[in-house]
Parts: sequence; C-alpha cells; structure tokens
Amino acid sequence: MTVGFPTRTSIERTDRGRDVPVLARQGMIASAHPLVSATGLRVLADGGNAVDAAVAAALVGNVVLPARCGIGGDLFAIVHRPPGSGGKGDMLAFMGSGIGPTNTTIEHLRQHGENDGTVMAQTGPLSPAVPGMVSGAFSLLEHFGSKSFAELAQPAIGYAADGFPISAGEVRAIRRLRDLLGWYPTSAAIFLPGGQAPAPGTMLKQTDLARTITRISEGGPDAFYKDDIARRIGAFLAENGGVLSADDFADHTTEVAPPLASTYRGHTVYETRLPTQGFIVLETLNIIEHAALPGNCLSSAPSVHLMAEALKLSFADRLAYAADPHVHDTPLDTILSKPFAKRRFDQIDPAAAATTVESGAIASGDTTSLCVIDGDGMMVSLIFSVSGGFGSGVVAGDTGVMLNNRAGHCFSLVDGHPNIFAPGKKTMHTLNCYLIADPDGVPVLVGGTPGGDYQPQWNVQAITGLIDGDLDVQAAIEQPRWMISPGTYPIEIGNPFQLQIESRAGVDTIEELRALGHVVTEVGPWGASGAAQLISRDPATGVLAGGSDPRSEGLAIGL
Repeated sequence: MTVGFPTRTSIERTDRGRDVPVLARQGMIASAHPLVSATGLRVLADGGNAVDAAVAAALVGNVVLPARCGIGGDLFAIVHRPPGSGGKGDMLAFMGSGIGPTNTTIEHLRQHGENDGTVMAQTGPLSPAVPGMVSGAFSLLEHFGSKSFAELAQPAIGYAADGFPISAGEVRAIRRLRDLLGWYPTSAAIFLPGGQAPAPGTMLKQTDLARTITRISEGGPDAFYKDDIARRIGAFLAENGGVLSADDFADHTTEVAPPLASTYRGHTVYETRLPTQGFIVLETLNIIEHAALPGNCLSSAPSVHLMAEALKLSFADRLAYAADPHVHDTPLDTILSKPFAKRRFDQIDPAAAATTVESGAIASGDTTSLCVIDGDGMMVSLIFSVSGGFGSGVVAGDTGVMLNNRAGHCFSLVDGHPNIFAPGKKTMHTLNCYLIADPDGVPVLVGGTPGGDYQPQWNVQAITGLIDGDLDVQAAIEQPRWMISPGTYPIEIGNPFQLQIESRAGVDTIEELRALGHVVTEVGPWGASGAAQLISRDPATGVLAGGSDPRSEGLAIGL
C-alpha cells in the first residue's frame, strides 16, 4: 500500500477530527482556507497543471489569509514533474527569500533593537527583508507552468477588489494583534475599520492590494522589484524609519536547485535547501532511524522523548553552523551523513530530558502551506509567509502590501553567530516543505505545515506517522501534536526547554514525560495549532488521498 493511503485500521478509528482522507483521481489540492482550495481546484478543472493551481491558490491565500502570508512575504516550494508530462522526471526546490537591507549597519540595528541590542526590532519598519513571494511565483511558472501569471492572478485580484467574507480564524488574528496593526494607520485602515476588528463574515476589501497585483500581472516581476512598487515601498519605509530600499529589491532572484535528500527506513525524503531549515527534518529523521518507533504508540512517552531529544540536537546544529550559503559554508554533507546522525543518537539519554544541548563536533516562524497533485502526477509542496502574524505590521503606503518581519525575526545581532546580520545577507529561514519517494524511488507524497520552529517538528511527526505508524494522510495529521521550545529564533535563545503537548496524548504519556524531566504544558485536545496539509498518490492507479488539518479551517478537495 502506498504511504498515506487508508487501511482497515485507519478507517475504523473513532477518535478522528475528520473522516478518512479525501480520495480523487484527476487532481487534488489541500490548503488552510476553503477559498484557496477552491481556486486551485478550479484551475485544475480548467486544464491547468499542479504548479498553475498552486500559484493561483497561493495568490488567493495572500488576500484571504493576510495574517499569515502576502506578496510582502516569502515563498518556498518543491516540485516534481514526472516523465511524460512535459519533462524528463525532474525535481526542483525553489528558495524564494530576500536579503536584508544594505544601507544600514549592525550598530544601527542594535541601537534600535530589543533584548539589549542582541536581536533586531521584531516588528515595524526595521524588520522587513526583501520579499521573495512574487519572484518565487514567476519562477515556478517559468520552470513548470502552463498558464500565465496574469490569468492565474484574476481570482486574487477579484477577492482583493470586490472583497471576501473574512473567516473567524483571521478575525482572531486581528484581535490578537490589534495593538501591532493599530500602530500603523495604513494597516489599521484595512484591518481595523472604525478602530475595531471586523466580525467574521464581514466583506474585507483590499483595493490597493488589488491594484498592486494587477500591476504585477501586467508588468511581470520587474514591476514589483525594479519599478514603481519597489520605489513606493522603499520611500514609505524611509519616511517611517525603515532602511530597506528600492535598491535592495532590484537584484532579487529566486534560488532554484535540486532539493536536499536523505533516506528514512527505505523511503527518500526531499527537503528545501538553505537558507531554509529543511535539513533539520532530514537530520532528525537520520537520528531517530537508529531506534525503533513502535507504530501503534508513536504518541507514547518513549517515542515523543526520542523525537524531542533528536530535534534539540538538530536545532543546536542549525544554530551553530547554518547561515546564508552565499556568505557562509554550512557543512551539510557532514550534518546529513548517517555516521554523524549515529553520533548524535548516542548522545540521547533514553531516561532523561536534556536541559542543555551542544552542537555536534564537526571536523575539517505566521505562515501557510498548500499541496497540489494533478492528474498527470505533477506534485507541488508550497509554503509562503510574512513570518510573524501580520509580519512587520506595516502596510507599505498605498501599495496595500503587508511587509514581512523576516529580518527582525530571524537575524542574530550577537558577534560570532553564523546567522549574524550583515548588509545584503539572507537570514536563515524557518519555512520548509517536503516530498517523499517510495522505496522504488517514485515520488508519492507532498506535505508541509506552517508553524515557525514548530514546522520541522510537526513535519517529523507527520513523516513518522506515515512511515512508522502506517497512518493515512488524515490520521497522520491528526496525531496528538507536541512541540519543544526554544528552537532557533534569536529572541528565544537561552530560554529553558519546555514541551507543549495536546492532552489527547493521554495522562499516562504526559506524566511519564514529566518523569523523564520534560517541563510539560498541556494545550488542550487540539490546541497545538498548525495547519498541516498532505496529499499522497498511488503510482499504480493514480488515485490521490488528501488530508487537511482540522486545527485550521482549510480542506483537501479533488476532482
């Protein structure tokens, strides 16, 4: 049976948030919002391929999920195009993030930073990096698309210009971040009309954003990065104390290369490359591969303990070694090697949680994601984000573009740190997404989730659920979820480790984890957040199985 498909055991489960996976044959999309999924499905039904559907869906996500993503944010993706669908069976990863500002100094950022100048301003006009979303979308279409950006942008333009009924989830985000949005009149005018958050179902219009997307659809990526949009964004930031300029936008490109890969129990797992932390997923899987994970108790204390301790080690290695590959040499060949993983595995105490973790010795993140597979087997895992909830909080004047806070969130200002800010450098990135091939090397599944530093943790949990637990895609998403912190965000470094876990894991598991030394906090039966999406494809029949996270308001839907 192909990984991720329902079995008799999974069908008979009674503790599910949703029923068995969605099954279809001609195409499928799974996303965190119904309008996003509906847009992708409409493109597939009109003859578009998986990349066309993913780009159109992502553009709509930029409108209807403004707290999580936008054209002022970034985009990463993995795409597999099988033989016989216009290609030779190629697979590429797209790394669509931008540089930090060039016209500033680390001393200036320390002076205006937080935590005694050890981290950058977390929000506001000093926090954005150059957005990579627009370039990433055009790059995807250039390599794999069959339709034009202008055609695929029409649904997003319509929802922005004419409005859409805002969901309860986005209203909760507006209420939670009301103070941030209220600081900037251009942001408050859109999301706090009359000084108040809109009620769920209110028609939210973003006419400035509609004009900006229209301008991009007419002028291509240069309209965003080299012409009036970049100039207007830069001018607005300069007027409000920011340092990112139009010159920083001008040379932006999307990095495109084969994905990283490693094996896990006979399957090949592909991940996005640096500057993402996709390698954390692969390193963690390499570590835990040295122990058996009993499929019927992946939520048991020993299994959670092993995965949590392995993730601590992987996060330590990211902090010690990873940075922008254009300015820093990260020894990924060593970090992703099986011997290195065995050494890291041997450092895990099965009877006690680590309170401090050192990096391995080496000799000479708000977001949303979506997955699409079309009827020919082209598959896409795409993730896009403005970093924190509503990113920087700054809508750049009359462009309607909510800017990310990726530079503020992720650069360190500590001397000697590999991810320290430097003018024109890219920060390490929490976004990552994955694709899995079966033991014969045939790509069969795409997946991803938002969640900042929780992303690699939840991706590992999904992958072990699929492979070790033989769970279907919906059941793998619905496992009792847990997460450790801190991970890699500079502002959290030095905090003591804690483990949050959904109470559905059970009293015995939670108490046993406490006995192992974990500082455990329960977050309710479904309270761990996240919006994981998974789609699997049976290569023998072409049948698709899709799952979508009941912790969000999205869905999987097929043709």
